[in-house]
Amino acid sequence: MDLIRHSAREQLDALNRGEVSSRELTTAHLDRITSHPEYNAVVTLGAEAALAAAAAADEQRARGRTTALLGLPITLKDALETEGLRTTCGSAELSEHVPGRDADAVARMRAAGAVILGKTNTPPLCQGIQTSNELFGTTPNPHDPHRTTGGSSGGSAAAVAAGLSPLDIGSDLAGSLRLPGHYCGVYSLRPTFGVVPNRGHIPRPPGWLTTSDMLCIGPLGRSAADLALALGVLAGPAPHDSTAWRLELPPPRHERLADYRIGFWADDSFCPVDAATRALLEELERTLRNTGVRISDSAPPVDMASSDRLFRSLMLAGSAASAPPQAYAAEVEASRKLSPGDESPGAQYLRDRTMSHRDWLQANEERRRLQDRWAAYFGDVDVLITPAAPTAAVPDQTDVPVSERYITVDGRRRGYWEQTTWLNLAGLVHLPAATVPLGRTREGLPLGVQLIGPHLGDRTVVKVAGLLGELRDAQTVVPA
Repeated sequence: MDLIRHSAREQLDALNRGEVSSRELTTAHLDRITSHPEYNAVVTLGAEAALAAAAAADEQRARGRTTALLGLPITLKDALETEGLRTTCGSAELSEHVPGRDADAVARMRAAGAVILGKTNTPPLCQGIQTSNELFGTTPNPHDPHRTTGGSSGGSAAAVAAGLSPLDIGSDLAGSLRLPGHYCGVYSLRPTFGVVPNRGHIPRPPGWLTTSDMLCIGPLGRSAADLALALGVLAGPAPHDSTAWRLELPPPRHERLADYRIGFWADDSFCPVDAATRALLEELERTLRNTGVRISDSAPPVDMASSDRLFRSLMLAGSAASAPPQAYAAEVEASRKLSPGDESPGAQYLRDRTMSHRDWLQANEERRRLQDRWAAYFGDVDVLITPAAPTAAVPDQTDVPVSERYITVDGRRRGYWEQTTWLNLAGLVHLPAATVPLGRTREGLPLGVQLIGPHLGDRTVVKVAGLLGELRDAQTVVPA
């Protein structure tokens, strides 16, 4: 069925027009998943429940009743708890975990009529930027099996890119939606922090009501319209807040691309990008100028090095919340024994993991000041375009110890974790950000950009993502 390679929006439109039934569409996706095990993206199938939900959706539509996603097949990252369907988050310790309750985001997708096909692969406890674990193995990049999908929503991006699912709901702390979206050539959206409730996401451990202060749940799809479709369902207050307030995201700042004020942060000495990425950003800027877009000459609002350092400190401090007591006590003891002059990566890791509450409050105050600087910047700029990563998808390094992994940028060896440096800019300060695929490298790998928008400017980010997608479809943006 050719329809399964179309966008989620197009598949939903076909359902609404009666051109296909949900059961037919669901069956076609299940068949593709089972007939293409080489993608290893959907690691737990809920076929029987999916077909039952599809049949119920068809009956509901036949009675003239509909909901936002009625009958649309989707997948979910294996970090989101799903009632009655195994949820492991790639961890052997959770290999038999079958939740009795949906994560809040999953409940919203179900209530909107989505049909859940199954769960997509993730590194153990989402702690990795390539997707492999001992339970399910490695999810290769659909465009080149020797390269990584990224992580931690790598199975999510691969499923959408490979035609296994038109829409997936994943999560993003340190670029976990946007890096896989960029590497696999699909659209992704990290919403403004707090717009989508996080309860039911692993980690934290099953049953916890809180999550990291930088974690966001969001969609991956084949078009910006897919992101808008999912955002319309997911966005809103958590259930325990819903009696007191409502969320109404502002509309896009403009409808026409020519009316936007767009900033460019195309490269930085702290995290230089490769020649293909530089060429893409330069060509995109020229194309936008020729289209009549107003390109801002405002300087970037923050220093990348200090912003990234603060992000990593807060991320590591937050990750310690659910550490096993004995292991955390050992880290505290090791931190106390550090020499004051020890500035090695290992020493800094221990200090961040074990920082005092006072130190965290001071770091959070620093973050709040950076948020004010971003807000001032977006007073004059509608959207900022940056690289998504220094390169297109890098080689898979599953069999290489993490401490020995690295990436190569224009022939130079660089730090493995620099893959997410550009993505950390938005994550630190809770801003919405998306990745947009704009073309391919000479090797045929997807290549795109990141869009960062103002606080609660999610619809503006999605709108510009769609307009750039139209620009890509109308002409070649990436140089040959």
